[in-house]
Amino acid sequence: MKKMKEKIGIFLAIALACIFGAGIGWLMADYADYNAEINRTGASVGETLFQAAKPLIIAYVWIGVQTIIHEAGHLVFGLLTGYHFSSFRIGSFMWVKREGRIRFARYSLAGTGGQCLLAPPDMQDGRFPYVLYHMGGSLMNLLSAVLAGGIAALCHSMGAETAGKSFVIAAAIGAVYALINGIPMRLGTIDNDGYNACATGKNPGALRANWLQLKVNEQMTAGVRLKDMPEAWFAMPADEEMKNGMTAVVGVFACNRLMDEKRFAEADREMERLLSMDTGIVGLHRSLMKGDRIFCELLGEGRKERIDKLRDKEQRKVAKAMKKFPAVLRTEYAYALLEEKDGEKAGKIREEFEKMAEKYPYPCDIEAERELMETADSCSREG
Repeated sequence: MKKMKEKIGIFLAIALACIFGAGIGWLMADYADYNAEINRTGASVGETLFQAAKPLIIAYVWIGVQTIIHEAGHLVFGLLTGYHFSSFRIGSFMWVKREGRIRFARYSLAGTGGQCLLAPPDMQDGRFPYVLYHMGGSLMNLLSAVLAGGIAALCHSMGAETAGKSFVIAAAIGAVYALINGIPMRLGTIDNDGYNACATGKNPGALRANWLQLKVNEQMTAGVRLKDMPEAWFAMPADEEMKNGMTAVVGVFACNRLMDEKRFAEADREMERLLSMDTGIVGLHRSLMKGDRIFCELLGEGRKERIDKLRDKEQRKVAKAMKKFPAVLRTEYAYALLEEKDGEKAGKIREEFEKMAEKYPYPCDIEAERELMETADSCSREG
């Protein structure tokens, strides 16, 4: 059933993307006559190519604008319901609040075009506001689509057909964003906003799990490592609770904390157990957990058959997409050092890590990963 729901979500996303593609084709047709005209009058090749590419340029501009609008929606509705600013990201450009100041950083997450993370208000009687924060992005996209549609109608009434069609495309992109993010779906390696909102509302445990995720992020932004946060936050949920996508993240955090505490054997057992179960853990976290298991195995018995099994297609695909993520670089470093015995390659990976670390938004993560890399260094010297 879970696989079927994922396929339905992906199919719907493709269908909505096709609607967007059809709109681009419609806009391109508007420029066809103009291109033919400038060709007849001897226009330059550069001008002709620019006119042909203009519809795509317009579309990409509106995609960027709608991404900003979406994340701004999370920010606005979050602030209105008692949240506090933590970070705001578009693409890999991120602004994060640390030590009372907004600082620029670089960070990307596979499967996301942006992300707005806020510090949640305190829970009252086991509850806190979550619906508007989760759905604020889709609501803002929908509002912008209505506004763009109104402008398109105004342009049409004034005879500005080309400008009108551009705003029709803007309205279509806004609607697509609202639907893809608002209709509950599991899209590849991540869950969308609608899915997270539904998962949060399933039961009190899921609601608390959502609050904990935001509190953990708030503490990380403040420079606190997982091992130094309250232990009660990282209690492993019951097996049945792990089927909820929101609660499952707490299980992932519990394993991450064990890694930070260097309790590698225990972390590996827990990750092996979770990966073998039917849980709500998203594909992204599953692949990162496989990477952590590879690291644990490299420090332990170093069984090649187990390492090769963990380095499957899914894990390698995510590692490639997140090649600048600290945990990914740490595992690749250990693999080069302990499995491939290639000190030169390991050195280059370490250089990439340090370069990435200069603008990474969470210094506590960098500190933890450096310690794990030093642990790999110790194992290499002992070997």
